[in-house]
Amino acid sequence: MLVMLVRHAHAGTRDPIHYADDTLRPITEKGRTTQQRVGRYLQTCGIVPTLILSSPWLRAMQTAEILAEAFPEPVRPVIVPCQPLVGSPNLRAIARAIERPAADATLAFVGHEPWLGQFASALLTGSATAMELDFPKSGIVGIEASRIGRGRGNLRFFIRPPMLPPLQ
Repeated sequence: MLVMLVRHAHAGTRDPIHYADDTLRPITEKGRTTQQRVGRYLQTCGIVPTLILSSPWLRAMQTAEILAEAFPEPVRPVIVPCQPLVGSPNLRAIARAIERPAADATLAFVGHEPWLGQFASALLTGSATAMELDFPKSGIVGIEASRIGRGRGNLRFFIRPPMLPPLQ
């Protein structure tokens, strides 16, 4: 299966005056545009998520929705809120959240740093702290894995939004 780790789109800086609850901070227009470019790029490459699991925080859910919108029906992926995507990487909790995916499934996990980088490190090396990724907003790491587990994956791609063409 292909595991795609997607960092949420740009949401500005923390703003306790306007968003006392940081979980409700929305993405910005810049974040929306960038995420649309990322979704379009994945579609162009034929990389279609079969399921999107997202942190329930607003900015992550908005990112997941924009990503899903890049794929027309009938292939548009379902979005499922996933509480384990909020905290430290708990691969067992993640594996329990997704039943047994098909071998050819493409699962997208939308979440936050530093957790996503730790998740990628755990999948690739077996340790959440063995490697450090510069994971930009709307960035995607693609990891091929037979199952969700420590040290089970191989890096397939790392998409950084600045390398993508603009929307036309």
